[in-house]
Amino acid sequence: MEGDNGITDDERKIVQEFSYLLEKSKQLFNGLRDLPQYGHKQWQSYFGRTFDVYTKLWKFQQQHRMILDTHYGLKRWQIGEVASKIGQLYYHYYLRTSETSYLMESFSFYSAIRARAYYSKVNKEKGPELMVKKLRYYARLIVVCLLLRKMDLIRELIKELSRHIDEYVTLFDTSDKMEWSLVLGEINAFIEADAQVTVVDKDAKQLTLSHRLSKDMLPPLEKGCPVYITLQEALIIGNSQEQVKFSELTLDMYRMLQTIEREPDPENSQSDHIIPESQDNLQKVSKKENPHKYLLYKPTFGQFYTFMGTAFKELPPNAALLLYMSADGSNGCEKPQDYGAYDYGGIATNNRKEGSEQRSNKPSGNLKEMHCVHPGDIYPFTRKPLFLIVDSPNSHVFKGIPNLFGQPVIILMSPVALPLTLQERCPMKGNLFTLFLSDPLMAFCSICDITDVPADLWAKCKKVMVKVVNDSANLLCKSRGIDHVYMQFYGDEFLRLFILRYVFCYATLRYHRGFKDESFYPQSHPDLRGNDIMENALLHKHVLELASILDVRSIFLEVGETD
Repeated sequence: MEGDNGITDDERKIVQEFSYLLEKSKQLFNGLRDLPQYGHKQWQSYFGRTFDVYTKLWKFQQQHRMILDTHYGLKRWQIGEVASKIGQLYYHYYLRTSETSYLMESFSFYSAIRARAYYSKVNKEKGPELMVKKLRYYARLIVVCLLLRKMDLIRELIKELSRHIDEYVTLFDTSDKMEWSLVLGEINAFIEADAQVTVVDKDAKQLTLSHRLSKDMLPPLEKGCPVYITLQEALIIGNSQEQVKFSELTLDMYRMLQTIEREPDPENSQSDHIIPESQDNLQKVSKKENPHKYLLYKPTFGQFYTFMGTAFKELPPNAALLLYMSADGSNGCEKPQDYGAYDYGGIATNNRKEGSEQRSNKPSGNLKEMHCVHPGDIYPFTRKPLFLIVDSPNSHVFKGIPNLFGQPVIILMSPVALPLTLQERCPMKGNLFTLFLSDPLMAFCSICDITDVPADLWAKCKKVMVKVVNDSANLLCKSRGIDHVYMQFYGDEFLRLFILRYVFCYATLRYHRGFKDESFYPQSHPDLRGNDIMENALLHKHVLELASILDVRSIFLEVGETD
């Protein structure tokens, strides 16, 4: 503390109060890591208390800035640290609630730090600690910008981060310079892999594509169509060894988490960077728009079961649980005995080195992977409505899950193989099935080897996709051969979109000349094939219309033509 000489009692009280609030805020913030990562109620009151203290701290430093500058020695980077902590609070609150309004508030505080250059002079401080804080701030801001699809800003931030890393390495001879180079490499690889198709306008400016649910994506439900079940809980699991990732998000996880969120309204974001007055106001920032979700990167089996069990427990009546798994396959036993529950393998959720060493010295042909989700592991959770999406080379082992409890269960499974031309970029740049479920038009371009599309052609293709969705919806609603289970999930907008995009995925791959093997097609349970939907002539015409717009009609079968 500076300047005891000449300080008044009121000024001393202000400095003491600020010191108390700063220390209290740090204690509460550090305690966040001890809160359980699952459940809805265990952590809310603690978050509320933390927000309360940071609200007081932020306003206090605004009201008494001159006194704190003079008698406390408050520096700009310290104000930046408070704003960064508030940004982190909002980000973690978004992760726990899945409401994008909190993500937008996080961006407001993070972007204010950059706009006001709070960290601009940390390179003049002694020691590398403050420079590391600055680099971590940039990494966090990039994650938030990724989730909000602010791609132009991300490109600017990557350049700035690269420059700051070079400055950090030049000023300080530290042991973590290689780690920061890897972080920068991960970001660049992630951005490159995500941009499988570039849409450019007349001025050669790249347009940003969104994966979130918007009002124009789905036709309204027909009058009288009941809503039996709504999606309330979701687990998104990622473990593809070869797939690009950033900040414990694989590309597939990144795409899927956005697919079960609604497009945020920019007007909901506060512009003056004011945090909630109290924990009660946390609930008032926005009404619940999205299903609650857990993001699990390389979970152990124990973690999978804990989070799955919690989501199952907290599922309200007439609600569904979505389990999405994008992961490497795990082979089954040499001599299967249980007809699919455990002996045919499953999905490897974690690939630990010690597990690999154990596998190389198997004492028995029936020794199974520890961190593997088998079909039998899913059985207990079919006591409530379950919507399962599996994107893996071993996905089809899940098609035999029996309906033991009479509750509706749908399973959408990826192809187990791909043509050689696609194997080079999948799964590194994201799996094809997930791409169809999150951005079907981009997936269509991907299998046609199209990387650049003019904006006017893209707009024409989007109009065709509207017809695809509308006609697929009509076919599903009017079909007599479809299993009634699909209609039980059909009332929920997110699940309806998955079902309709699955239909388009199957039709597109079925009529593509390069996909000639049954292993190249997705499957579903109950099976949607064998009715009047999956190979409908109307959908075939829409596929050809898209292909014609993009000048790739020759690689698709014509109506009436067989392979």
